Amino acid sequence: MNILDKKRIFMVEDNPGNRAVAKMILELSGAVTASSRLGFDALKLLEGFAPVDIILLDLMLPNGVSGYDLFDTIRKVPAYAEVPIVAISAADASHEVPKVREKGFAGFIAKPLEADLFPSQILKIINGSSVWYTGRYYYERS
Repeated sequence: MNILDKKRIFMVEDNPGNRAVAKMILELSGAVTASSRLGFDALKLLEGFAPVDIILLDLMLPNGVSGYDLFDTIRKVPAYAEVPIVAISAADASHEVPKVREKGFAGFIAKPLEADLFPSQILKIINGSSVWYTGRYYYERS
C-alpha cells in the first residue's frame, strides 16, 4: 500500500538500526527518503534533498546536538518555516511531549515505531493534523 506515494521525507536519526527501520517502512509505503546521521550536517543535506513534505527529528543525537537545536536551526530557514517537523523519540514521553508541543513540533511519535501505524501517522501530519503517539496514549488534533 503506497499511502505515502512520492512524499518526500527527511529524517535525522543517529542510530543505524532505527534509521533503517524507519526508511524501510516509509519507502515500502511509497515515500522518497533522505537522512542525516549526525545532526550537524542536517541543514546542508536537507537543502540538497528539498523540497520536503515533512521532517522527522530524533530528539537525542550525538556531538551535543539535539532535535530541539535542529528544530530552531531549520525554522530559521524561510523555505522550511511551514514544513511539519515531528519528534521521533524513545525518550520519556511524559517529559518530552509537553516540551515538543510548546516548541511547535507538529507531533511526537514514540520509538519503537509501529510499522502498521507509522505511515498513516506521517500522512495525517503531512495533511495538517497533529499526532501525539506515546505508545500508550494516542490522539490527534487538527
